[in-house]
This record gives sequence, structure tokens and C-alpha cells, in this order.
Amino acid sequence: MKSGLTTDRTWLSCQLGAREHYAVPRALQRDGLLREFLTDLWIRPRSLTKHWVNKRAGRFHPALAQARVSAANAAAFAFEMKSRAGGLNGWDLTVRRNEWFQRNVVTRLQRGGPANSQPVTVFAYSYAAEHIFNHARERGWRTVLGQIDPGAADEKIVARLHEHANGDGWQPAPPDYWAKWRRECELADEIVVNSNWSREALVSEGIPESKIRVLPLAFEASRDAQTFQRHYPSSFTPARPLRVLFLAQINVRKGARELLNAARILAGEPVEFWFVGPQHIHITPDLHVAPNLKWFGAVPRTEVDRFYRAADVFILPTFSDGFALTQLEAQSWKLPVIASRFCGEVVQHERNGLLLEEVSAQAIANVLSELLQAPQRLAAMAQESYVREEFSLAALASSLSQLSCSH
Repeated sequence: MKSGLTTDRTWLSCQLGAREHYAVPRALQRDGLLREFLTDLWIRPRSLTKHWVNKRAGRFHPALAQARVSAANAAAFAFEMKSRAGGLNGWDLTVRRNEWFQRNVVTRLQRGGPANSQPVTVFAYSYAAEHIFNHARERGWRTVLGQIDPGAADEKIVARLHEHANGDGWQPAPPDYWAKWRRECELADEIVVNSNWSREALVSEGIPESKIRVLPLAFEASRDAQTFQRHYPSSFTPARPLRVLFLAQINVRKGARELLNAARILAGEPVEFWFVGPQHIHITPDLHVAPNLKWFGAVPRTEVDRFYRAADVFILPTFSDGFALTQLEAQSWKLPVIASRFCGEVVQHERNGLLLEEVSAQAIANVLSELLQAPQRLAAMAQESYVREEFSLAALASSLSQLSCSH
């Protein structure tokens, strides 16, 4: 279904990785705006060995099966193997990978991109857009930057949080990382952010507000999620505790320390905390064996749904997030969400979840203590927990179409 808007401008969508399940190119394809999708890896089912496919699950989407997709599978594989052999990791690997991807895309565009006279919009995500935008500008193409997070202001928040962290190994981005980001912002005709929190953060760093457009993330519920029915017990007991799901990187920024301290406060209560994700903070030995904590580590994207199904409430006590797609994933499974006010505007307080007044262990413990006594309150919020139309692919397609027509 088309948005009803007309435009003679087509889009080139450039994306490193599978961010947001390829929502932007899918939305553009849906409205007939996508000229070409340029990415690093594109693994069609059964196209390579089972081992290769399993290690890169999700690097394909059937909605783009008929789209014009340009991938660099062989070059991407060679880059990763060379980087591994050279011992690259951390920021060095991130920066090198971003640079490699941009130069690879520019090379592909030089060989077979649109003619200079054609009206084209180039979309690329932050931190991997500078060279692509330089090439686009040389050809008179319009540029749209997809800002994936709250930018430099976000790092300042995280740095303050880590002042009291205990040897967790966090490192700030190298200065040139932010210099390149500022050049991307200068080269962008428009900057798409996914929440008002991100908009405020960019403005605080001197990015012109006139360039910024707020477009929420998009998410489509799976067929299984659409038919799922959630049930709660009449009361929570040691045999059937309240199951609180935290699914994210276990780090300072996401509020993991505060959540762990809340677990300490609630020790002995019928509440169980499930931690799903890679660990990036020091966990004391007592927490590793605490009976009210369950540690699952990092799990493949293909396996996260089982945690959403089995949990009673999803929690995201983040200090700063552009949006956090996990909120929509949880809601697609009719799971109430407890979140801070420092991320995308998904939670409607007391309707489909709860907003924390502050990110602190006591605030989290207070909210969970209230829910322990009121399973029916969770059941009511679960009835209203679903992916609303404003977060649909159709809404994103409409917003992108309007961007095309705005110039």
C-alpha cells in the first residue's frame, strides 16, 4: 500500500549491519521509493553453508527479496578475517569497520550509481556516513542522516556514570570519532532521530534544530506474537514469582547497576530477575549465585522471543537511549514495560506500562513491590500492550515519503 504522496525522487539506503531489522529500506521499498539498498552482508537462505548462515542469522529480510540489493559479502568476510588476525577490537575495530564500509559503498556507487542528473536521496546511518555523503554532495544528491543514538551528549552522560564504576573497562570514543560525526551532521540536509530525547541531546551539542526530524522506530509483530495470549496468576509466590526481564547489554548506561541493587532490596520477595545479554560490568560473586537472579548471557536474535513470552514484565531503566527497539519487541508479546524517561516515547504511564520517576534502585524496587501485590494491574496493562500504529512500517514509510516531498 502506498502512502498517497508522489515524488520523483528515489532513495539509496546505505546500512552496515541489520539495524532495526532493515526497517528503513523496507519502508522505502514498500512505498516504491527504494532505488537500491547497499549493505555489507546479505545472506539469502540456503545460499551458503549452514555454519555461515547460523553465525549471521538475520542478515536477510524477505520483504527485500525483490529489491535491488548490493552487498559486499566477500569483501566483508575478508575484512573481518583480516581484522581478527590483526587483533583489532573495541573502538579500533568499530572505527575501521565504519571506514571500510563507507569506502566500499562509495566504490560501488562510482562504478554503477545513478546519473548525476537524477534526483536522489541518500540515507546513511551515523558514524558510517561521512564519505558516502561527500560523494553524494559532489553529485548534487540530497542527504539524510539516520542518527542511531543521542550522539556526543550521550557519551558525556555515560562518562559521568563511569566515574564511580569499578574497573569495567569502559573507554570513550576517540576524539576523531566525534569530529567525523560532526562533519556528517554538517553534510546532512536532514537528520532523522528516533525520539525527543535524542533531539534534545543533539540540540545541546549545537546541531541545528531546523535539520532534525523525529521519526520513531518501526517494528512488526511476528505472527506468533499477534496470536499470543498472556496470563497472570492470582498472586505471586515463591513457587510462581514475578518474572522481571532485562534484555540488553548489561552495562552502566542501561541502568544494570541500579537494577541489581533493586534485586538486593527485594531479596526474599517472590520476584525473579532475568538478565539476558552480554555482561559489561563487574558482577560481585554474591549476585552470581543469588537465588532471585538468573543469568542467561548473550543469546541469538532468533531466540529472544522465548524470554518475552515467559516474562511478566519488561524493564529498561536506562540513563540514555535513543529509543531501544526492545520496548516494541516486548509490547508485541503483550508484555508491560517499565522504562525510564530517557528513551523513545513508547510507554504510556499506567496504561501499557510504567515510567520511572528516577533511575535508582529504590525507585525500581518501589514499582516492583507495588506490582507484586497487584497481578491484576499487570494483566490490565498487558491488554493495552501492543505495537501502536505510530510505530508501524506504514507510519515510517509515510514519514519518509513526506521527507522526499519536502524538497
